[in-house]
Amino acid sequence: MPEPVISVRGEATLQVEPEIAVVWVAVQARDASRQRAVELLAKRTGDVSSTIKGFGDAVEKLESLPVNVQPVFKDAKPREKISGYYARGGFTVTVRDFAVLGELVTGLADSDLVTVNGPDWRLRPDSPVYRTARIAAAQDATTRAGEYAEAFGGRINGLVEAADTGLLAPQTRNMGFAAARAAPAAAGYEAPTFDFEPAKQTVTAQVEARYTMTAPQFGH
Repeated sequence: MPEPVISVRGEATLQVEPEIAVVWVAVQARDASRQRAVELLAKRTGDVSSTIKGFGDAVEKLESLPVNVQPVFKDAKPREKISGYYARGGFTVTVRDFAVLGELVTGLADSDLVTVNGPDWRLRPDSPVYRTARIAAAQDATTRAGEYAEAFGGRINGLVEAADTGLLAPQTRNMGFAAARAAPAAAGYEAPTFDFEPAKQTVTAQVEARYTMTAPQFGH
């Protein structure tokens, strides 16, 4: 007689602190001249890049966003005469040191025609937390199978197969701050400061497994 088989699903959910924060920075420029709009955008993105790089190793990664330059039409009708040009670029900033996050966001948002969105709290793609969750799910599956086998008067004695049914880190975009400044601030202006509280990350792992068990002993 073939050995009885128990099929179970093991699950694990972990609540952990984020490892990185992502901030999006959009830089804009407008002018009646295409060349001037491009020049303004290049200067502003250069200034923003220098500001970000000034935070040194606290910034884990700095990536440029695509540049877009387009004509602006009067009354938004393409057949009308062009009234100017709009240029847009920006950066994606990955921050590892949360202690500088408030200063970074405030400094960037205080720049002319710069929009800041973030922070978005995340784990790194290769975070060891995912491995921890998988192991916990596998252990949960083994525990459940053992409990079922015990309830039937036996014990598990082998693993038939296991399949990873999902490893999820569902996150909602957590746009903690968004601002843009269109004109120079008045004399004596002091930018506000922000104290961001990292949002815990939820990591969920599931595994489906089948175990063999010894012959059940009913009525004992």
